[in-house]
Amino acid sequence: MTKTQTRYVCQECGRVAASYMGKCPQCGSFNSMVEEVIHDEPATKSTAVRGLTGRSAPRSIDDISAGDEDRIRVPIEEFARVLGGGIVPGSIVLVGGDPGIGKSTLMLQMAMEMADQKRVLYVSGEESERQIKMRATRLNNGKKELPKNLLLVTETNLEIILNHISEVKPELLIVDSIQTVYLSSMDSSAGSVSQVRESSSQLRELAKTSGISVFVIGHVTKEGTIAGPRVLEHIVDTVLYLEGDRFQAYRLLRSVKNRFGATSEVGVFEMREGGLVEVTNPSEAFLAERMVNAAGSAIAVTMEGTRPILVEIQGLTSPTQFGNARRTANGVDFNRLLLISAVLTRRVGLKLSEQDVFVNVVGGLQIDEPAADLAIAAAIASSWKDVSVKADAVLIGEIGLAGELRMPSQMQARLREAQKLGFKTAIVPKALRKGEGYPKGIEIVEVRSLDQALNTALGSKEKPKSPPHMA
Repeated sequence: MTKTQTRYVCQECGRVAASYMGKCPQCGSFNSMVEEVIHDEPATKSTAVRGLTGRSAPRSIDDISAGDEDRIRVPIEEFARVLGGGIVPGSIVLVGGDPGIGKSTLMLQMAMEMADQKRVLYVSGEESERQIKMRATRLNNGKKELPKNLLLVTETNLEIILNHISEVKPELLIVDSIQTVYLSSMDSSAGSVSQVRESSSQLRELAKTSGISVFVIGHVTKEGTIAGPRVLEHIVDTVLYLEGDRFQAYRLLRSVKNRFGATSEVGVFEMREGGLVEVTNPSEAFLAERMVNAAGSAIAVTMEGTRPILVEIQGLTSPTQFGNARRTANGVDFNRLLLISAVLTRRVGLKLSEQDVFVNVVGGLQIDEPAADLAIAAAIASSWKDVSVKADAVLIGEIGLAGELRMPSQMQARLREAQKLGFKTAIVPKALRKGEGYPKGIEIVEVRSLDQALNTALGSKEKPKSPPHMA
């Protein structure tokens, strides 16, 4: 006789408890513990082997053929870049992002493009076929006939979905979304940790055994992580996040895990009426509305994967109206802003203790790497002194607590991108091997300290005793 037992699983972090708790002790979420009933498997089934190939005998690595397979070409170049050059047959890819950011739109666009060369099955658990057809017609905008190789089905039962797959034999499968799919053999509701984990595992086995490329769309929690929880990210081969401010036009498709390509690769799109449009030159797009010679503006060169992107960083200082000065960061790490402000105060002599400091990255881009430290510091100092940074200069470098500058990685690629966009000067940390691999068409100014870099970027003017807005 099959035994049953009850357990409680946190829907945010996956912690398992024997009894109900109002607050999860691992992630601190309230009312996230959901009851699940587990049926013990009969002893006769415990010895069954469940694998990806149906073969459990160990083999020498020399005897295994590599079987180099060509990637499936993706017509959307920015999407192909993030995947590492194309779709790997038999891979499973997770696409996550905030609600309304454009996940379903991007996947439907890709499905319509791929249906010209492959048989595509689009499984939706949230929209009807008519609703998907209406969105496809809007995205197509009368350019061509809708592809006949794109098959639509609305279904949430995974057993039925697998039956559809065996009948139509697609080469590309899209599941929108994994939180709506459920297995009838499990008592938990759709979207629970157990359902998401088991459904994803079966889709992974389908991909590995049949060679079908699978894309699954996943919801995110209020903290910005994939709901279900992060165990879902360990099951799939590639994890993509669609990021961006809903009030901005630009969307960034970022790879945070990729077994077949580089991680942290980024594709840039612009949301328009007809869907997501590729931005082939994101640096030019981010600098299009820049005000030249404006105080409080500096240009940084950040690396997103293997792609250098030039972005404008804006800084503003204002006399505080409260006892404690505020620090506000939009697009940069808050703790990094505190560090840079402290170094400017202690090592450069800027009196920021009575100034509210605001930093913003134009275009909604999120910068995490320390190579943008020098540009952030220059934007703040420029606003405090009311002196503009040189309009044709880019600033690249990491700031240390002693006020020294450190060399970031991939400096040659950053400088080539700046030169391509017409910048004439680059202020960088002093290298151990002077000028090695630097491009010839841009003047390289090497400095050792933050003080020297700011004097170069802001010109040779004397530092005023107090900022103009305090006089």
